[in-house]
Amino acid sequence: METAVEGGIYVLRYQNEGAESQYINRQLSQKDLQFHFCLKGSCVFSYNDNSYQFSVSESQSMLLYNPEKALPISVDLASGSWLVSLILPIKKFHGLFSEDADHIHFLSPDNITKKFYDNKPFTPAMAVVLSQIMQSKVHDSIRSLYFKGKVFELLSLYFNKDGEEDLESCPFLVDEVQAGKIHLAKKIILERMTNPPSLAALSAEIGLNTKKLKEGFKQLYGQSVFAYLLDHKMEEARRMLDSQQFNVNEVGLKLGYSTSSHFIAAFKKKFGTTPKKYLLSVSS
Repeated sequence: METAVEGGIYVLRYQNEGAESQYINRQLSQKDLQFHFCLKGSCVFSYNDNSYQFSVSESQSMLLYNPEKALPISVDLASGSWLVSLILPIKKFHGLFSEDADHIHFLSPDNITKKFYDNKPFTPAMAVVLSQIMQSKVHDSIRSLYFKGKVFELLSLYFNKDGEEDLESCPFLVDEVQAGKIHLAKKIILERMTNPPSLAALSAEIGLNTKKLKEGFKQLYGQSVFAYLLDHKMEEARRMLDSQQFNVNEVGLKLGYSTSSHFIAAFKKKFGTTPKKYLLSVSS
């Protein structure tokens, strides 16, 4: 989904809920900056006719600019992945920061005509804004205004100088602290996916009440805690079957299923076929 904001600024939102990777291509001008934020899953970007590629994984961002040639977006979005991209003309972008550009080194006069690349994790505060962008349900009449505010908020967080936030007055403090705890909850359930804690135990471990955990997790990841975990386990199952190193029973046991029937039912609900039939299709 693509939303025009103003002055050549665009917000692109992609969700791949299918079982296969999704290829995305969009033409850009050589005057465009491109920001990419992977909220879930992973994606692989290709440039210069696939002469070089790089991956952006969950909770990672990428900034790319090359004034010498146009670099169209060419990306494979893995199954279960979410991607938010911002496209901004360099002239428009420079105008946003003209008074404060000293700490954004690629905006200096010496560097303005040079290509630039940056890849880094985004903060919990940015994750909150990105999830709001991804899941926005505003009326068409104010969509452009809403996205404009979110784009500026996201850029201000992206370029905020490390260590210079006034946490006493930071308006994102509550959201950022809560988002950090929810990221921890996700890490815990994935690390212990064969024997995950209950929702109450998970809430106690991260120091967030159950209601806020459920609401916050749904806001950041678009699913309940255990729906997210189930999707992750099914993707792991598919990868293990793809490797052809495990049979169906072994995959189920490694993912924490006490009986093969429960694993088979979960796999069929996710992919529309049984793991045995899937394995046969891979090996044929």
